[in-house]
Order: sequence, then structure tokens, then C-alpha cells
Amino acid sequence: MWSIIEAAGWPIWTIMAASVVALAIILERLLSLRKNLVIPPNLLEQTLQEFQRNGASNELQQRLLSHSLLGQLFCAGVRNVAGSREVMKEAIEDEGRLVAHQLGRFLTTLGTIAAMAPLLGLLGTVIGMIEIFGSQSPTGANPQALAQGISIALYNTAFGLIVAIPSMMFYRHFRSRVDGLLIEMESQAIKLVEVLQGERRSGG
Repeated sequence: MWSIIEAAGWPIWTIMAASVVALAIILERLLSLRKNLVIPPNLLEQTLQEFQRNGASNELQQRLLSHSLLGQLFCAGVRNVAGSREVMKEAIEDEGRLVAHQLGRFLTTLGTIAAMAPLLGLLGTVIGMIEIFGSQSPTGANPQALAQGISIALYNTAFGLIVAIPSMMFYRHFRSRVDGLLIEMESQAIKLVEVLQGERRSGG
């Protein structure tokens, strides 16, 4: 492996650095975007049960706020339960924009790496071609310099694609997962608003 990196020349290090960043983002997002972590099961039922017992207590709000991203949405709704349905929905929507930002964290960087890796490989290819042309002399080509230029051109192109393809696949996968999580969170938040507002009216 080290011999391949040496043969690829200095441009390969830019691609290697991009691959390390991409791998770190992929692993972090795989852990952070687990459905059970973002949308814990039965949280809606638990929130409604505690609200029925104690109302919109500070303890309930703090517990929801530190529980999960879905809990943050519920906290915004519970905090504004004394207002109208529209006020609750606006509060949840405002919090939802922050949650959406957290869910999509680092994905722009991953998409950028997926787009830039082939260009970094192309840069290596151009440098390799320069090496090849530089090996030409009036007495003929230098075989060692010619081989070095070909190695730089081919290895960088290959490594650029190796980094770009999985990065783009995971970027698309994570974008789809984020969209799915946001839809489900919105659905549960709407249910929370409907139930709490119904209780408020019936209790008034």
C-alpha cells in the first residue's frame, strides 16, 4: 500500500485527507442518525401521560429537551400549550428548523468531498501528464520519469473515484434518511398538538 502511495506522488495526499474526513463524517452520521436515537419509541405516549398527570411542568420540559431531537420538538409544543393551536405549531416549526439543521450536520461537507474527489484525481492526472512530457528529451524519453508520470496519472484518478463513489452514495443515503426522519417527527408533533389542544379546550 505504501509503495502505491509513493508511486502516486504528492497529489494523493490531498485525496487521502479527503477520504479521512469523509470516513469520519460517515461513521458519525451512521451513529447519530439512528432512528431509535432521533425518534425514541413511545416518547409521544410517555409525554402525553406525564402531561395528563403534571401538566406542562418544568421537569417535563427539561426532560424532553435533553431526551432527543424529537423531545426538543415536543418541548417546544408543551412550552406553548397555553397558547392557541397556531402558536404551538409555529413554536414547533421554529424548533424543527434547528432540528433539521442538526440532522443535516456535516452532510454538505460530505457532498463537497464527493464532488471534489474526482477533481483532485484529475489534478493528479494533469501533474502525471506534466511528468510524462517532462521526461521527454532530445535523446529520448527517460523510462523512469515516464513510469513515474504514468503512475501519478493513473493512481490519482483511481483513488479520486474510490473516494468519490462511496461518499456520494452515503451522502444520498443520509439525505434520504434525514427527510424520512423529519416527516415522521412532523407527524408525531402534529399529533401532540391535536391532543394537547383538545385537552386544553375540554378542560377549560
